[in-house]
Amino acid sequence: MLIQPTIEKLCAMRLRGMAEAFQQQQEDANIHSLSFEERLGLLIDRQWNWRQNRALERRLRNGRLQGPACIEDIDYRTPRGLDRQLVRSLTAESAWVREHQHLFLIGPTGVGKTWLARAFAQKACRDGYTRAMHCGEPALAGGSAVNHLGTPLILG
Repeated sequence: MLIQPTIEKLCAMRLRGMAEAFQQQQEDANIHSLSFEERLGLLIDRQWNWRQNRALERRLRNGRLQGPACIEDIDYRTPRGLDRQLVRSLTAESAWVREHQHLFLIGPTGVGKTWLARAFAQKACRDGYTRAMHCGEPALAGGSAVNHLGTPLILG
């Protein structure tokens, strides 16, 4: 069997992940111990993962988050007044994005509002959403309008 034309056809059909996996399978001497169905399953899984990873990379790149931030890296020991349960409920499948809610991070200078905004946006990207993050002076006088617009996350 000619392998190179098959790999070229897979690439032409935009199945690059499957083409890479097929090429690796051909180089692995132990792969022939698997049945056809198992090998095909491995190829399909590889293509699926390749597409999911590319989509995530594209969402993160288009998000222009300007630095690494991850919800899992939040340090709750720092005295900022962060409620762990509130953060967990907001990040569970990024429900606040799905329900078209806004998230306001309010607090004094230097407590990590921008970093937390990036972390929430990065989590939303990982959950399949595109990011919309706006930083700047709040146009809310006294914070009374926050209850009508979205979930406030007040940092000490």
